[in-house]
Amino acid sequence: MDLVAYYDAYWTQADDTFDHERLALLASRVKPGEKVLEVDCGPGVLAKKMQERGADVTATDLSAVAVQRARDKGIPAQQVDIDTEDLPFADAAFDVVVSNSAIEHRFFHERSFDECARVLKPGGRFIVCLPNIAHWKCRLWVLFGRFPYVPHSPTDAMHLRFFTVREAKRLCRTRGLEPVEVDGSASLWARDFYPPFFRKRVVRDLYKWLAHAWPSMFARDFVLVCRKKEAR
Repeated sequence: MDLVAYYDAYWTQADDTFDHERLALLASRVKPGEKVLEVDCGPGVLAKKMQERGADVTATDLSAVAVQRARDKGIPAQQVDIDTEDLPFADAAFDVVVSNSAIEHRFFHERSFDECARVLKPGGRFIVCLPNIAHWKCRLWVLFGRFPYVPHSPTDAMHLRFFTVREAKRLCRTRGLEPVEVDGSASLWARDFYPPFFRKRVVRDLYKWLAHAWPSMFARDFVLVCRKKEAR
């Protein structure tokens, strides 16, 4: 399958509608003046939020269409297919590297982790958001012998790889990236995944709290913040 052609077509028809609560979880962890790389940035919506916080943001994406849309927002972006190409940056070039719900779409997910770690400075932060296949609803599906492909869920048919918090931590640690924080996004807007009851105000507020407090069970998407070990 030609992922470049697929995502060129995808970003040609998709708009800039995103889960802004989830994007805020990521952008809030970036500080003014930091040199930030977002890998597989899509149309640059998160990159723009980080730029508006005062960060010096650079971005890449495999889709030429997405790269142009990011550039139209004022983001320096270039086309890179990280499945087959190295990131065109020197080792230890960035203070922060961000991957937002992107690695699950990759054939060779370990290359993404490798390259993100390579271009990150010692002491720098890797911020990665991934869909949580260990969400309580996914656990129930498997318990009863099911694995439905539900849009906008951890089992979305566009996902090629699946992650839990524990596995993501392992993948980071083996690359010298030590997890220092885990957060979670409930993503209650995903109507095919959550029944309407979850969007009632009291239930919604409680569930969002649970997603932050226990992301491995209740978050549809978890955010893992890692710090790269200093060279000895």
